[in-house]
Order: sequence, then C-alpha cells, then structure tokens
Amino acid sequence: MHLLVTGGAGFIGHHLINALYQRYPGVQITCIDNFDPFYDLAIKERNIQPFLDQPGFRLLRVDLGRTSGAELQSLIPEPIDAILHLAAKAGVRPSIENPAAYQQANVVGTQNLLEFAVSKNIHHFVFASSSSVYGINDHFPWKEDEELIPISPYASTKLEGEKLGRHFSEQHNIRFIALRFFTVYGPGQRPDLAIHKFTKAILNGDPLTVYGDGSTSRDYTFVGDIVNGILAALEYKGSEYEIINLGNHYSIPLIELIQAIEKAVGKKAVLQYGPEQPGDVPKTYAEISKAKLLLGYDPKTSLDNGLRAFVDWYLSKN
Repeated sequence: MHLLVTGGAGFIGHHLINALYQRYPGVQITCIDNFDPFYDLAIKERNIQPFLDQPGFRLLRVDLGRTSGAELQSLIPEPIDAILHLAAKAGVRPSIENPAAYQQANVVGTQNLLEFAVSKNIHHFVFASSSSVYGINDHFPWKEDEELIPISPYASTKLEGEKLGRHFSEQHNIRFIALRFFTVYGPGQRPDLAIHKFTKAILNGDPLTVYGDGSTSRDYTFVGDIVNGILAALEYKGSEYEIINLGNHYSIPLIELIQAIEKAVGKKAVLQYGPEQPGDVPKTYAEISKAKLLLGYDPKTSLDNGLRAFVDWYLSKN
C-alpha cells in the first residue's frame, strides 16, 4: 500500500504517520509538507525526523497551493492508494489579517490535490476539516447537517474544501471523507494553541491571558482519538461522500480547562483578562453519533489523562 499524507510534519500529521507504520507494516508513505513558518520550523523538523530513514518513506517539501495537479503527478509517478490531506495554513486569528494566503493554501491547495487524484485515478480521499465551519451556530451539540455560519477566513476555507470534495466526488468517482476536527490537543501540540501556551505560562509563573470572561468552552479531543478516527476513515468503504465530526462530545469551559491544567502541572495560574478575540466562537460541542455509526469512532481519553500526557511530553522537551 502506498499512501500520500499531506501536512505530515505537523502536530496531527506526525502522529498519523507513526500510527500508519504501526497499523500497516511495510506501508509506503509519501509525505508532502511545505514547512510553513507559522511556528518554529525546528519543531516540524523534529516531528518528521524519525521517519526519514524508514524504508519506503519520501518527504516532498512542496507548497500545494502553488503546485498544480500535473506538477504533482510528475513529482509522484508511482500509484497511490489513498490521500490523507491534513495540510493547511493554520490559525483562525491570523487568517483575518491575511485571508488571501489562506485561500491560496487551503482552497487552491485542496483543489490541486483533488485534480492530482483525478489524474492518478485515486479513489479514496480523506480531508481534515474543522469544527470552525459551524461558527456561531448555537444548536448544541453540533450535528453534521447543521446550518454553517463560519466567522473567519480560515473557517471559510475549510468549508470550501468540503464543497470542492463534494464536486469531485460526484464528477470524478472519488470517495471523499471530510472529518471535522474539534480542538485537538496532546503531546506535540502546536505552540500557538491554548493548552500549550497555558501550560508554558503556568510553569514559568507568567501571567496567563484569558480573553473574555472565561466562559467560552471547547470540545477538547485527544490527538490519539483523532488519529484513530482518521485511520477508520481511511478504511471506510461505504458511501462516496461523507462529512463526519471527530470530537469528544463534551464541551469544557475555559476556566475549567485552566483548573485542569493547574492540576496536571501542580501549580496555580496567574490570570489576567483581555478583550474577546475576533474570529473566536463562544462554544464548540460535537455530536459524534455519526462517527460512531460509520467509523466505529469511540474517543476514550479523558481530559485529565490527556493533559497529563501533554504535560509529561512538554516537560521532556523543555
């Protein structure tokens, strides 16, 4: 089996590659990552390093947003069995400042990859979407058929990716599975994300900024559970187009999250408050019955256990 994984040097991507090697001994993996400098490139280099000597592993440092399907075909002449497309320009707030860059990377990049799939006759395509597409919808928990009200360019690009997938699925016989991830955390989490930033601040005794009154809440999902969902989507042989939530079916207020991190770290936070941030939604909360039905998805990692795993990883790296 030969798989194409995009964004493999990122947080979720490197966990996925590791899981693929454990699940499928002898698998060939081509990884595409443009090493976007959104955060320290040394982190991505460290993420991908363990795989560089694996037999059958190939890393292509390619910008999907600026590489056509035809160019990708020349770079990857071998047959591909499935595409796992995690690559994206990340960050809700930065997308408000530079929406064109997010359009190029996330929408044009996805279209280029879909055109590559057509040219290579690749039937199976798994797409990493985001809970941000729901936006300010207050019908909780969110089901996949809810009205979508994205409030950031990043969220809009993820929704456009889903729509492109529907078109290519209907017109070109591609099974397209869009997985809407809900606030993924765990060892290796990006340094710009809340749990990483909060842990660092508490350990260093630095003030921790809470935006708004602390009542916002998120459906925090452990990376190992997300990866299990992706693997199940890779093996899914049902309908040709599906949108599926991957969350934890439990929304946790920000103040409770901080208290849980304090418990994991063994130290109290120094809090300071700032204004609400543009592009942030007040709450996310996933309905995951569809994921359970179609994928056998069953998240098992409690917040306390997941935070303990993250803190242990953080301390080992700092």
